[in-house]
Amino acid sequence: SAMLAGCRRALPAALCRALRARAAGQGCRAVSTSWCPVGAAFDAKQQQQLRGSAASGETGLFGVRELSCPEGFQEAQDKALQESEQLVQEACSTPPGPETVMIFDQLSDGLCRVADLADFVKIAHPDFAFREAAEEACRNIGTVVEKLNTDVELCQSLRRLLADEIVTSSLDPETRRVAELFMFDFEISGIHLDEEKRKKAVNLNVRILDLCNEFLTGTHLPNKIDKHVLPEHIRYNFTAEGNYLQVAGLHADCPDDLVREAAYKIFLYPNAEQLSRLEELLASRNSLAQLVGYDTFAHRALQGTMAKNPETVRQFLEKLSDQLSKRTQKDFEMMTKMKMKLNPQNSKLMPWDHPYYSGVLRAERYNIDPGLYCPFFSLGACMEGLNSLFSQLLGISLYAEQTQRGEVWSEDVRKLAVVHETEGLLGYIYCDFFQRPDKPHQDCHFTVRGGRLRENGEYQLPVVVLMLSLPHSTRGAPTLLSPGMMENLFHEMGHAMHSMLGRTRYQHVTGTRCPTDFAEVPSILMEYFANDYRVVNQFARHYKTGQPLPKNMVSRLCESKKVCAAADMQLQVFYAALDQIYHGKHPLKKSTTEILKETQEKFYGLPYVPNTAWQLRFSHLVGYGAKYYSYLMSRAVASMVWKQCFAQDPFDRAMGERYRREMLAHGGGKEPILMVQGMLQKSPSVEDFVDALVSDLDHDFETFIMDS
Repeated sequence: SAMLAGCRRALPAALCRALRARAAGQGCRAVSTSWCPVGAAFDAKQQQQLRGSAASGETGLFGVRELSCPEGFQEAQDKALQESEQLVQEACSTPPGPETVMIFDQLSDGLCRVADLADFVKIAHPDFAFREAAEEACRNIGTVVEKLNTDVELCQSLRRLLADEIVTSSLDPETRRVAELFMFDFEISGIHLDEEKRKKAVNLNVRILDLCNEFLTGTHLPNKIDKHVLPEHIRYNFTAEGNYLQVAGLHADCPDDLVREAAYKIFLYPNAEQLSRLEELLASRNSLAQLVGYDTFAHRALQGTMAKNPETVRQFLEKLSDQLSKRTQKDFEMMTKMKMKLNPQNSKLMPWDHPYYSGVLRAERYNIDPGLYCPFFSLGACMEGLNSLFSQLLGISLYAEQTQRGEVWSEDVRKLAVVHETEGLLGYIYCDFFQRPDKPHQDCHFTVRGGRLRENGEYQLPVVVLMLSLPHSTRGAPTLLSPGMMENLFHEMGHAMHSMLGRTRYQHVTGTRCPTDFAEVPSILMEYFANDYRVVNQFARHYKTGQPLPKNMVSRLCESKKVCAAADMQLQVFYAALDQIYHGKHPLKKSTTEILKETQEKFYGLPYVPNTAWQLRFSHLVGYGAKYYSYLMSRAVASMVWKQCFAQDPFDRAMGERYRREMLAHGGGKEPILMVQGMLQKSPSVEDFVDALVSDLDHDFETFIMDS
């Protein structure tokens, strides 16, 4: 829109004034865009001025005019569907060339702009009517996308392009990759099959979606037990319902061994319906993958990822498990000793003990009560810390911008403008950081609008939301973060910067729209910065006294994270291996529970407990089917990037620029392993990945001496 373009042209001048004003120590002068320093925006005092005033005009959610009321979703959706019909006709009548890919991307963009926004609103909006309207829009757009993915004529236009060697060889690598990714979406839907098989593929896709939703619901449902089965003195830990007790989770942090044991055995007691859902889900995924030409669902899921195929994942997990086993044994021995000390009658280490005793060991060895750290991590200070880090590494600053009425869904949401010192405005981050009733608890990053080069030559700015659940400020104190919350904030900001800097030509591969095993690299890398004293020392100040956080407190915190870290990683390896086997060769050789028992013995080491079925609570099987290993592989890459590129100097601008150029700039438009090669200047092997993860577990000698 002309309005945005005008805004962007005017920026650099306004920005220079703002920067000069800050340098001269005048705080922030009223610049034309009403920006103010990011730290202040998150301090309670500033909140009044930042709220949209009536004077600043009215709009809808995220500045989308139609979305000022729930009914607007219908309007936005209808508009998107009309545009999509036009674009489908255009695609089918355009001769094969780069133009075809542009049209496909426009088509994807028009639908995603509604669906992505609705995906966020349906879980986060406090108003039920908005949530419901968004849910409906998601469903309707989903149906249309399914229809498009099985539109033979539409697919032909893309196939003509990819079959024409002269045309494809003239495409640049990004355009070609995007064309192949669109083709991949078609093939998953069985477009290349005959009519009968295609129908079967469509039906399987629908069935899988339903099973996923049912299975996901089942993973959270509590189990009931007759209260007389449990000893009286532990009953109060569970919710009573008449003669029954409800067990809604594992109570993993409860100091009473008996409570944890009871919760484990009851919560994980197998449910026949949930078991049959899981079996049908795995079988359906396998049938679909085979129908469209893959050996297994894992082969299908891993196409285009960093790992590339199940064989590599298997090697990675087996080698990692071998390297971990001695360390894991040591961890389990330490936990067993601690259990003997605290519970001498019953000291065999069981699966319900691992999270609890590793916590006890951590607390005993390093006194790291979060309450000691919180006063140094006020939200304003942490945001200034991120701002300072990004400005040194990448030449980027964060500014709080005033919102219009109707633009945000809760009055404590802050809107940040992300501004580059020479390139100007890069995009917007909406920070939905505070707890509120009904708000989902997981921390996450949502793309609301992807960046892309528009037909008129302007760049469509990316818009994302970061969602956390931080406590509100009180009268006496600003919002204070525990070290874990601070690390999460840095992690989510890593995703946000990927979205801002993955400035691709095509929306389909913008920012974090990249393979799952690469997507967590930028966010996990930020955790390494968050755990480095040189970085923390720039912003961690006591909110009352201004005193900096002592160095040995940061070292203790970092070392405490290594307590039992091998056993924790071993558990992740077990989950990842289980996920691979479930999505491997079918029919499965044994029942899912027998496979669980076998895999647990091979990859974890604590005994399987009879009459439990942990896999029925494994909710990640839905969103991360055959890809649960991704987190470990992303961590390995992040660790290598940190050690090679940033550990010497976390503020090295040249490295920051290389990181932007090689890893962030491409979004998902380049093969992930090529991005990693560009950054590390060598091609890492599976062994390199494993070594990186394992070397992170070793204690830092310097700290050890300092503290002893």
